[in-house]
Amino acid sequence: MLTINVAVLLAVIIVVRLRRRTQARSRNDEKLTVLIVLVFGILVAPTAFGQGLLDAVGQLASGINDTGR
Repeated sequence: MLTINVAVLLAVIIVVRLRRRTQARSRNDEKLTVLIVLVFGILVAPTAFGQGLLDAVGQLASGINDTGR
């Protein structure tokens, strides 16, 4: 039986939606994209990958903040 990881499926949908031209998107289309991205974030956040990504972004932000001083 084939199983599909919902987070991977949402990631593919996000990439496909964001590749479209900005002028071709309606306001409702943009809202749907934001909703999909938020759901993706909620699904990925508690995973080991999500925690690693959070740590990496935190370190990057700290590095940028330290260089600005």
